[in-house]
Formats: sequence, structure tokens, C-alpha cells
Amino acid sequence: MPYVRPAGGTDAVATVRFRCIRDACVKHDGRFRFPGPEKHEGHSKYDSQPGDPHRIFNTWALVRRSNHIALCEGEMDAMAMQAAGVPAIGIQGVSAWKPFFVPALRGFESVFLMADDDEPGLKFADKLAAQLPNAKVIVLGGGHDVNGYLHARGEAALRARLGLREDTPTQGSGQ
Repeated sequence: MPYVRPAGGTDAVATVRFRCIRDACVKHDGRFRFPGPEKHEGHSKYDSQPGDPHRIFNTWALVRRSNHIALCEGEMDAMAMQAAGVPAIGIQGVSAWKPFFVPALRGFESVFLMADDDEPGLKFADKLAAQLPNAKVIVLGGGHDVNGYLHARGEAALRARLGLREDTPTQGSGQ
């Protein structure tokens, strides 16, 4: 998964993360199960190159014209939000948040903190809400993360959950 960032008017790859595809982790009964429960014992689902620092995924969303942005736990959730027409960035998990990420989010009217519906996700959202006065914690419920909610209910339901109408502009055409 490439981490692409704006660089002098073009795209530049800052780093790459890798998804575990070991049969023992992603196959059950000999078949792939996406989405579904995976078993990653002793390692994480995604991994970075050795020594690679934590970064924000989809930094292009930070420089697009928009009154709002979604902050997701994970790259796949950020991609799902973008697919639903909502500018979004992703963090590599709750432990990857760095205090120096805060200033990048201060200029938005609303920062939708997309909390995974589990204990670490809810604690993460509460922690960030205390740091960002423009934060709005969004818990999708039903054990869903953004990607699961989008697949189960669709784009319109996801946008409505954020309080965005179908005709709400999300991104400008330029910078």
C-alpha cells in the first residue's frame, strides 16, 4: 500500500506498507475470507519497512478544499471514506497517533473522528477529541468500522451518519 504525498505539484511515494497474506492468517477452510475474521498471531495485519516512522495516509486530503475531513483508524477505512466522497486521512492504528499531526487538522470546520466500534477505537477517539476542538466523534455502531459500514449500508447512509446531505460539497476541484 503506497503512501503517496504531494511533492512539488506531482505525486511522490513516501513509503510503502505491506499486508499479510499468509494462508494461515487469511484463509479459513481453504478459502479466502475477505472481509472476515483473520488470525494474525505474533504479527499485525499490516507492516512497514524496518525503522519507518508512522505517517498520515492520504495526505492529499489535507490540501484539498473542504470544510471537513474524516480521520480513520487504518488505511482501508480512509479509502472507503474517499470512495463515499468524503475527504479522509488514515492513521496506522491507535498507537500510531503523534501529537505533531494535530496542527494539520486545525483549519477544518469539522474533523470526523471515525471511531472503530471497539474499546481501543473508542478510547482513541476520546483522546483525539480532547486535542481537537473541531472534532466530532462518529461511532457507526454494530461493531462496524468505516469499510464494513459502507459495504453494509452504502454511501448515502455513511454520509447521512456524518450529517452530510447528498448534495453537500466535499471537495473543491483545485487547491
